[in-house]
Amino acid sequence: MRVNRILLSSSLIVVALVVQVTVLARLHLPGAVPDLLLLTVLGLALVYGHVGGALIGFFAGLLADLAPPADHAAGRYALVLCVIGYLAGLVKPETGQVKSASGPMAVVVAAALGSTLLYAGVGALVGDTAARHVGLGSLLFTAALYDLLLAPFVVPGVMALARRAENDPLADTSSTKAGDISSGWLAGGTGLRIGGQRGNGGLRARAARARVARAGRIKGVKRL
Repeated sequence: MRVNRILLSSSLIVVALVVQVTVLARLHLPGAVPDLLLLTVLGLALVYGHVGGALIGFFAGLLADLAPPADHAAGRYALVLCVIGYLAGLVKPETGQVKSASGPMAVVVAAALGSTLLYAGVGALVGDTAARHVGLGSLLFTAALYDLLLAPFVVPGVMALARRAENDPLADTSSTKAGDISSGWLAGGTGLRIGGQRGNGGLRARAARARVARAGRIKGVKRL
């Protein structure tokens, strides 16, 4: 991952986690908590692809595992967001532009349901049965509902920032393209100069022959 991707992803992840812990978690909404961190990972994965989505999801989840007031085993949410980021990156648009909102909304709903189920499944493996007491059905419904309502305000903005960072003129790909274009300009310029010299030489030769012909006609000299 390039430096601009790392800086942008880190900044967005930190901001999303701070807002989620300090604001969304204190709303005491029924059921699940709106997962701003998940939506941020989804937006980045839809631009950076499955590899970038998996890496961003892993580090975002690990940060959430270590940030207070986390009360679960470290690495649990990192695994969840790593898998979700990888799967979301697989449906990245080929052109990088989303043609309609239905695709990202479907990804958000699937990610909300999948992350809740995966988190509960990993918890069951390590002996955490909190999901059973709260009710897995209500968690699934509220997680999908809250994330779907929050997604239009988060995912498009994250994707726009990520695409703008990809167009950074200091990025590696842009530098490579600039080098190719410069090489093409140099080659094209050399060709034009050579062609111009040849063209000018041809014009001068034709002009000289014309002068000789005029001189021959004027002086009455027979041309061989």
